[in-house]
Amino acid sequence: MLPDTLHKLPQAERFAYAKLLAFMTRVDDELTIDEMAMFEQRLGTALLSPNQRKEIRAALKSPPSLRECLEGLGPEAGRLALRDSVLMAAADGNVDDDERATLDEIAVHLGLRHDAVDQLLAWTERGFAWMNEGFALLNELA
Repeated sequence: MLPDTLHKLPQAERFAYAKLLAFMTRVDDELTIDEMAMFEQRLGTALLSPNQRKEIRAALKSPPSLRECLEGLGPEAGRLALRDSVLMAAADGNVDDDERATLDEIAVHLGLRHDAVDQLLAWTERGFAWMNEGFALLNELA
């Protein structure tokens, strides 16, 4: 689990965060098991009410517009949502052109540096490599 501050944000911002992640699952028109696992893990961190969780899960089938998702995000919630959107996009091992364009649009909306998405993608690659090293280590211990 990522060390996080998401649970400290106002509930409305956590809900907007979750809506954006639901939107991201549908950008490439497919929802992989890896993306769903990442989505559920991050949704758990958001600590939403049961009714909000139900609404977010419905958004997986019929996501709101990107504009609607971005409206309720404050600066910190926006940065966390972009970070986790990068993780969601990369969860299947590939960030396609539509996902990348959406990530760039989110970063621009948030007023972040022009290389924000590149930096987050590099961080994600390092994280995946670290996790793979852990799996290799576990196999070596057997």
